[in-house]
Amino acid sequence: MRDPSRSKPVGQSGSVTSTNIKEMVGRTNGVPTLHGIRVLEVGNYMAGPFCGMQLADLGAEVIKIEQPDGGDQVRLTGPFIQGESSPFVRLNRNKRSIVLDLKSTAGKQIYKQLVKTADIVVENLRPGTMKDLGLDYDNVLKALNPRLVYVAVSGWGQDGPMSQLAGLDIMAQARSGLMSITGEPGSDPLKVGVPMCDLVCALYGALAAVSALRAREESDEGQYIDVS
Repeated sequence: MRDPSRSKPVGQSGSVTSTNIKEMVGRTNGVPTLHGIRVLEVGNYMAGPFCGMQLADLGAEVIKIEQPDGGDQVRLTGPFIQGESSPFVRLNRNKRSIVLDLKSTAGKQIYKQLVKTADIVVENLRPGTMKDLGLDYDNVLKALNPRLVYVAVSGWGQDGPMSQLAGLDIMAQARSGLMSITGEPGSDPLKVGVPMCDLVCALYGALAAVSALRAREESDEGQYIDVS
């Protein structure tokens, strides 16, 4: 790949071509922007893994932690290519993977050791799950690694009257009003074809994570990020 510093603007306005943009984004002197950053992803299905994927695409080392009973549920969704889930491959490119039983003593200990070496944790389990496991940020992980940036992704936030309810993309599309402005005039509300709310939530999570890394350069402290 060409050194981005050598990419030349074209046109009198000083704009750059789409090709040059692709070469420039996410790289500094040929090195991915997040090179050297370690991310632990305790993610399942869509929002958490898509957030982790953004960070991986920017050069972070992303270690995906999967439960031993089948792993990420999206592994079961088609279409399948040579026996492997195409959605899983798309959402988890550029990542490493480890199987850990976070309910077991051994699994918890390994996870804690990984947290000590991590810059970011991305997690999209139901609110309260990590606390039930004895692995929550406030009481455990922050003490292990004060510089840790923790991104908690959920359907309806970590607190409030809806926090314990299941949160699916179609529910968020309905409650937000997005479905009411989608479709033909006079027709029933219609879901956007792609899981728009899941994807946007993940993008906000990734943006917040890299912003917290920047803030950490000044404060030397991590942050807890609640995105839904």
